[in-house]
Amino acid sequence: MKQENLIKLLFALIKNSKRSDRELAKTLGISQPTITRLRKVLEKEAIAQYTIIPNLVYLGFDIIAITFARSKQLVEPLWEKGKGWAVKQPDVMFVSTGQGMDADAVMVSVHKNYADFVKFYHLFRRDWGDQLQNFKTFLISAKGSILLKPFSFNCLIDAYKEQEQVS
Repeated sequence: MKQENLIKLLFALIKNSKRSDRELAKTLGISQPTITRLRKVLEKEAIAQYTIIPNLVYLGFDIIAITFARSKQLVEPLWEKGKGWAVKQPDVMFVSTGQGMDADAVMVSVHKNYADFVKFYHLFRRDWGDQLQNFKTFLISAKGSILLKPFSFNCLIDAYKEQEQVS
């Protein structure tokens, strides 16, 4: 029952993390002290951070760049250099190693316009060109692309429920 309540609370917070423990208790039919206790467990184990997903256009960003890269050597010192570099780049939202599309790393960055992206692209090439076998970038216009499904974690709720039904 505790695990079920943790999941219910996590999904309620994904939908709207601004709600008070009292409001969540009323919605979920669980006492407010239990909600507070469960929230502390989730914050320790399952919630990486509370955040919002901003409207990038409102903030003045038009370009979302997804860059796939293949390193010449995937070795731990390169990971540390990559982590240090990414942390210093205000435009970079996400970087991870992975596999697929002839790449072993992926980066997501945002840019005010194409000229801003080009400056970033040149910086990236200067700092990483000699250590990469290749890289490819996919550009998305936040203003002009056809958005078929907005970025959200709300889909996790349905995916989890579907998974539970299969199990």
